[in-house]
Amino acid sequence: MQIAENGIGTTRPNPSVGAVVVLNNKIIGEGFTSSYGGNHAEVNAINAVVDKELLKQATIYVTLEPCAHFGNTPPCADLIVKHQLKKVVVGCVDSNALVGGKGIVRLQEAGIHVVVGVLEAACKAHHKRFFSVQNKKRPFIVLKWAETRDGFVAPKTKTVQKPVWISNPFSQQLVHKLRSKEHAILVGTNTVIDDNPKLNVRNWSGNHPIRIVLDRSLRISAAATILDGSFKTIVFTEKQKYPFECRSEIYLEHIDFSENVALQICDVLQKHKIQSVIIEGGSQTLQTFIDAKLWDEAHVYIGDVSFNDGVKAPRLVSKTITETRIGNDLLKTYTND
Repeated sequence: MQIAENGIGTTRPNPSVGAVVVLNNKIIGEGFTSSYGGNHAEVNAINAVVDKELLKQATIYVTLEPCAHFGNTPPCADLIVKHQLKKVVVGCVDSNALVGGKGIVRLQEAGIHVVVGVLEAACKAHHKRFFSVQNKKRPFIVLKWAETRDGFVAPKTKTVQKPVWISNPFSQQLVHKLRSKEHAILVGTNTVIDDNPKLNVRNWSGNHPIRIVLDRSLRISAAATILDGSFKTIVFTEKQKYPFECRSEIYLEHIDFSENVALQICDVLQKHKIQSVIIEGGSQTLQTFIDAKLWDEAHVYIGDVSFNDGVKAPRLVSKTITETRIGNDLLKTYTND
């Protein structure tokens, strides 16, 4: 899994798989999935083995079942068969209908010993984004917000169009790390109007997430950073078009805001092949997904400040996974029960 982590944020819509080739308890090759369109993990691990004759006596460990179909690259199962590896240890079976056990059968038919389900829970957790798309037909959804000690996410009034920071710089850096891992980030109209956020990755290395904004009546101005066209941005609205010319990277998607908004958003994001999304605000937008029970994780940063009054934090009832101290901040991570 540690090797597989290296590909998160670059391989989508493919899963970030890790592979290790072992002979006599010694690693002789390892690899993870390349950026989309490149080699899969098994290919990189096998290519890393200098003496290919050693592969006939070696075992390859993979976090996810090797594919058995042609996509942008040939089937990994065929490559393993070609090099006659002795054994394949699979963390979890791929639920994609194009694979779904076919890779395992291909290996077994070639006389290769296959073991399935080693560290299965951990491998499924690692591939949570991929499995959400495959099994739930929606992106993996992460809720994220910062709140004060007294439970507010924003002051009652503001005098300038920029964020009011609740969490400390270390927590803010972790948020940018999270952005680098997830495929998209979503906010509501008021967040854009009040804060003019960039919604990019600044304090960490990695790709910018696709920006998504709910703008029912197209109230956001042309000067907003989110409409600068610097990278893909999806706008959910009921109106036909902005009263100004949008740049080429701005995509308008029309939904019915009187119906289940969260569910409609998930359907559209599936169309855009978005694997995961951070719902970052504001409070009403977050509560929409909570009430619809359309979320998987929640990251709540509790800062060492108080507002005494303001916009209340979303209401979330769930099981706490972890509590982590980040300086004076407290990070609570929840899972959807």
